[in-house]
Amino acid sequence: MQMKQKSLMWLGAVILGSALIAACGSGAETPDNTVAATVNGKKIMLQEVERVIQQQTGGKQADLSALELAQARLQVLSSLIQREVLFQKAEQEKLLPTEDEITSGINKQKQDSGMTDEEFARQLKEQNLTMEALREEAKKDLAIQHLQDKYSGKITISDREVEDYYNANKQQFVNARGVALAMIAVDPADNSAQGIKQDDAKNDTDAKVKIDNIYQQLKGGADFATVARARSEDQSLARGGDIGSASEDELKQTGFPAELVSQFFGSMQVGSFTNPVKFSSPQYPGGRWYIFKLQEKHLQTENLTLESQGVRQQITVALTNQRKEILNAALVEVATREAKIVNNLAANMLANPTNLGLRPASATTAKPASSPAAATSPASSPAAKPAASAASPAKK
Repeated sequence: MQMKQKSLMWLGAVILGSALIAACGSGAETPDNTVAATVNGKKIMLQEVERVIQQQTGGKQADLSALELAQARLQVLSSLIQREVLFQKAEQEKLLPTEDEITSGINKQKQDSGMTDEEFARQLKEQNLTMEALREEAKKDLAIQHLQDKYSGKITISDREVEDYYNANKQQFVNARGVALAMIAVDPADNSAQGIKQDDAKNDTDAKVKIDNIYQQLKGGADFATVARARSEDQSLARGGDIGSASEDELKQTGFPAELVSQFFGSMQVGSFTNPVKFSSPQYPGGRWYIFKLQEKHLQTENLTLESQGVRQQITVALTNQRKEILNAALVEVATREAKIVNNLAANMLANPTNLGLRPASATTAKPASSPAAATSPASSPAAKPAASAASPAKK
């Protein structure tokens, strides 16, 4: 089913799944000290590129073909160049965040993740990150956000634009019969490979004990979203368990038991949660334990008007985000033209078309790092792209 999703925060990529990078010097040509590119003289090392690829492939970069590796290196390096270009432009325009802003950003992400101080420290250690390195990367991300906000803050959307959009897209504004759900999942399988390391149940007995304990927490008045962030074994934990909205047929097609679906659309009240229930789905044929919270319920399909609650705001946000994406792309273009960029990796490929300047990715890329980098391009606004949950029992 098509579940509506909320965006992840910018710092999540740094704390929960960042690629690890080490700054290196010059010398013999090895992945550790080869300069892949420079931006106004600032070096981006080949090791940085390989670390991002390592993170993206889950450490299986050796499985890539020579052509796939070459393409991956070019794409990752392009993103790292864009990020450095934007950071330097933000620095030039005196848009660097304060130390308090950096601290607040890290603390908010830690709070939203539901991690304790001990879990947070363990997460950093597992990723070979120091707090200083994390603060430096948070500084870069916030600076880039400030730069983007400087220009996107000038966007205005007129009432006429909102009305024109509504009239041209009335079919989009329907409150279909369906329910919005949040969930806490406990999987008897080992989920460490998916990055679920906190309190991970690894067998049926532990899973049953854990889900019953969570249920007692909720009955005792614990906040559902907070518990989901801290204890759920599903990628939706980053959104407090929110998995979006679906119809009866969509739920059944993705493995929800008929009696559970009937409960959602029957007497169950919005804001309440189910007893623990275990069932299998196409995505999880071995079955998982779940507790679901009913967040919204619509028993009748309703055509929305411009005066319906939230419609004008929804359109305004959509139109604003469209303009933000264009402005962010324009910002990258202008900043790139102003910068002096030397892409040694691309030049080396052109000079060696037979093997594209390739050598195997270094096995040493797992060494401790001094700083992280986001694996995605910074050119797009973090709020403009939805975060997909890869581990819901429902199709995303």
